[in-house]
Amino acid sequence: MPKLQYLGLDRNRLTGPIPDSFGEFQAQDFYLILSHNDLSGPVPASLGKKKDFDTVDLSRNRLEGDPSAFFGSDKTIQILDLSRNLLEFDLSGVEFSKRLINLDLNHNKIYGSLPVGLTALDNLQGLNVSYNRLCGKIPVGGKLQSFDDTSYFHNRCLCGAPLASCK
Repeated sequence: MPKLQYLGLDRNRLTGPIPDSFGEFQAQDFYLILSHNDLSGPVPASLGKKKDFDTVDLSRNRLEGDPSAFFGSDKTIQILDLSRNLLEFDLSGVEFSKRLINLDLNHNKIYGSLPVGLTALDNLQGLNVSYNRLCGKIPVGGKLQSFDDTSYFHNRCLCGAPLASCK
C-alpha cells in the first residue's frame, strides 16, 4: 500500500466542483491542498470513504453545504482548514479526529454550538471558528480557553471565556 501522497493544486484558478474520484485515492496519510481557487459546490461525500487524510486545506473557495466527509472520531486528520467558504451546517453534534492539531472554520455560515467533544482534543494547537453563526457557551476544558478571543469572535451569540460571560 502506498505510504504518503500529496496533491497540491492550490492557487491554480481551478473552477467547478471537487471531483468525486478524489475519494478513491489509496494512499495513507494523504495531503489534499486545494486552497485559493474558485472551487464551488458541495464537498463530495466520496471523500468520507477516506479515513486517513493527514491534512486537508480547502480554504478560500466557494464550497457549500456540509463537509461532514472530514468529521468523525474514526478519522485520522490532523489539520483541517475549511475557512473562507460558504459552508453551512450545524456544528453542535460534530465529532472530530482525536489526532486533530489545527481546525480552521472561520468565515463560513456555520451554526449551532461548539461541541463538548472539542475539550477532549489533547493535541489541539490551533482553533478558529470566528465569523460564523455560532451560539451558546464555549465549553470549558481542554485547550479551548487557551485560544484568544479572535478564535471565537463575530459569531451570532457565542459566549464564555475567552469571550464575555454568558448572561
